[in-house]
Amino acid sequence: MDNSTLKKLRNFRKTLHQYPELSGEEKETAKRILEFFKDVPVDRTLTELGGKGIAFVFEGKEAGLTSLYRCELDALPIREQNQIPHLSKVSGKSHVCGHDGHMAIISGLGLKLAEKRPNKGKVVLLFQPAEETGEGAKAVIEDPKFEEIKPDFAFALHNLPHYDTHQVLIKKGAFATASAGMIIRLKGRNSHSAHPEAGNSPALAMSKIIVALEKLPEAMKKFSLVTVIHAKLGEIAFGTTPGEATVMATLRAFEDETRDLLIKYAEKLCQQIGKEYSLEVSFGYTEIFSATHNDSEAWNYGNEAAKKLGLKIKHVRVPFRWSEDFGLFSHHSKTLLFGLGSGKKQPQLHEPNFDFPDELIPTGVDIFWEIIEQLHH
Repeated sequence: MDNSTLKKLRNFRKTLHQYPELSGEEKETAKRILEFFKDVPVDRTLTELGGKGIAFVFEGKEAGLTSLYRCELDALPIREQNQIPHLSKVSGKSHVCGHDGHMAIISGLGLKLAEKRPNKGKVVLLFQPAEETGEGAKAVIEDPKFEEIKPDFAFALHNLPHYDTHQVLIKKGAFATASAGMIIRLKGRNSHSAHPEAGNSPALAMSKIIVALEKLPEAMKKFSLVTVIHAKLGEIAFGTTPGEATVMATLRAFEDETRDLLIKYAEKLCQQIGKEYSLEVSFGYTEIFSATHNDSEAWNYGNEAAKKLGLKIKHVRVPFRWSEDFGLFSHHSKTLLFGLGSGKKQPQLHEPNFDFPDELIPTGVDIFWEIIEQLHH
């Protein structure tokens, strides 16, 4: 990549970094992407895909496979704490996951495709909304326009701190966990705090549920994890005993089926505790992610690309515990999600002082380009 192109992509990344938007709100980010691509000779542009999503299509002269390369539009509700000139200008919102860098990589891939179009088949660049909430991939796939770009292969990367810069982390099969945000609501009865016996406080039941939920994976045959992330008991009113409580937890497993079984056991557990204390129990769910499963053929294309570029490769043995909504594409296409090391001293993802290293931009572009060379030239 020449210096002028890299400078253009770095500046674009820093602009995106300064104007983060949360999941489902990526209106201005989408406009900036369209503005960047206005002089790029694409064959088709799909807008408002699954919300604010955009897809750019590059078609070859000959028939062939369709491959898709995805990045994410959304940012996080985290106040950035950094000493950088391109600090977020939006209070309480920031790109401290690196999605600004991922967008710069896919934009750079677009510039490369403008210079050398695919010979056969078609290449799709997808700028996906709402990854952080787990809603974006589902919305894109369920959008009727998705049929126009439904890929045979889909590829994505995520920068990974605490690994060597430019190192490729790759694995066949399960790569990132399935997860779900579980909301448990307990309903008892308020009373005057001077007469607690007249009410039915969910305090003890809530306490038991918090402890029991995190021990639940001990009874599972396959890996699972329950993390209680929030609990609320009643309101702040010293003259009143609480009548309601809420417990929230994230449930994880390496497979969708194991996650679903964990949910089933968690519901049964909460219902038993609720019955013991004569409480009404109800459930809600949010931020549901499918497991990301790497197809062996897609893995081979990614592995060959990294080898050809002479990059350091780490063959991951155990799936990562975090979730990525790219996993939903695994149900429809042959997929590969791989990690790109962003430096051993780099702050972790979602920490308030994270900033995507621009030196990864040409590496990301080159890996995806080598995959395109294998599939379309």
